Amino acid sequence: MARTGRPPKPALLRFLPQTRFTADGCIEWTGFIDRYGYGQFRPAGGRASGKVGAHRWSYEHFVGPIPKGLQLDHLCRNRACVNPSHLEPVTPRENVMRGEGPASVNARKTRCDKGHPLTGENVGIHGTTGNRYCRACRKAAAAAYYQRRKAS
Repeated sequence: MARTGRPPKPALLRFLPQTRFTADGCIEWTGFIDRYGYGQFRPAGGRASGKVGAHRWSYEHFVGPIPKGLQLDHLCRNRACVNPSHLEPVTPRENVMRGEGPASVNARKTRCDKGHPLTGENVGIHGTTGNRYCRACRKAAAAAYYQRRKAS
């Protein structure tokens, strides 16, 4: 039997009540937030329809399509923000490098923990992992190991 009654509300009229403005200019999603901190929205409405990132829906609705191969970076660092002016399409690498995770923090380092520069001849690249290392520190560690082995 066909469903009767009112037609479903347009997506925008369901989207807007699930937002709130903050003092720092963010428009925060107050609807469902996934375990990673991103808002989730059902554009078609109802449980049977698929969910999309609320920030992605907002950007595509108010700005336009997200170019293929790009991700949206939250310039405000607030994953629940759906303000299109706080979102910028970037490559996955650029998105990671702008973050504060271990990979981006280490990639931005210009000196090793002992203060040696991580540039030019002093930087080495691990063959299997691709991680950078300080050649001066590696050389010092190898010399210390040799001295310990020689003494025993």
